[in-house]
Amino acid sequence: MSAGLHLDLDSAWAAADVPVPTRDLREWGPRLRYVAPVRVVEKFFEHIEPALADFILYGSGDFHYLSALWLRRVRRPVTVVCFDNHPDWDRRPPRWGCGGWVNRALELPNVRRVSVWGCGNFELAWPARIFANTRALQSGRLEVHAWAERQNAVTQRRFDCMTRENWRERFSRFARSLAGQHAYVTIDLDCLRAESAATNWESGLFTTDDLVWALGELRRAAPLAGGDLCGAFSPPVYDRWTQRFAGNWDHPKLPATDQAAAQRTNRAALAQLWPALTG
Repeated sequence: MSAGLHLDLDSAWAAADVPVPTRDLREWGPRLRYVAPVRVVEKFFEHIEPALADFILYGSGDFHYLSALWLRRVRRPVTVVCFDNHPDWDRRPPRWGCGGWVNRALELPNVRRVSVWGCGNFELAWPARIFANTRALQSGRLEVHAWAERQNAVTQRRFDCMTRENWRERFSRFARSLAGQHAYVTIDLDCLRAESAATNWESGLFTTDDLVWALGELRRAAPLAGGDLCGAFSPPVYDRWTQRFAGNWDHPKLPATDQAAAQRTNRAALAQLWPALTG
């Protein structure tokens, strides 16, 4: 298994801009974007599994749910450390979609827990949080570390939200708790501030320097069994009308994005994050 691989599903990353070999999978992108039937996901995994690497770079955050597939190849027990502006904990159908992939990860026997850092969207507030995986939250197998400034007072207390002043102390303590274990890291660029990354979703509050620091803390505390990075902007192209309808309804209404400018912004983020992720 090679150390790194770029899976080009949607031309979000130019092959010349990435530091690892590229596999052209754009024929799969429209079928997989945002949500896909089980049979399509399994057929895709069967197709790509022999080529997978320890660290995977892929496209828009609309494909983040594929992280649960990448985790299938990790044989040792791991804690999944996820940097994301969304908790991706939704228990509603369909089974495979970008809003509920954390539940697919928690079903894997090698995943001890999932710890999500950087949430700042509405899903933690009432009534959206009724769709959360409450059993995993109550058992401690799912942790969500959200930004206080993006939540109301009730949600801040319920999730013990972090602030710019205390999040590094909290994360450092979390990283040290992983001593003697292995970690798997997944990064969605929408956890970054808008000026640091161009994505298809709402922006978070981390800076690229924040993530570089956090990845360093993790690497000092626990070996990484692998990782992935997604979330770069790409124009949405769907294969099925139901998929297009659901995707258009769920995505935020953002200003038009210049793809060339988006790629320049994301290329700068990748130049910092990829070496920190892969070591």
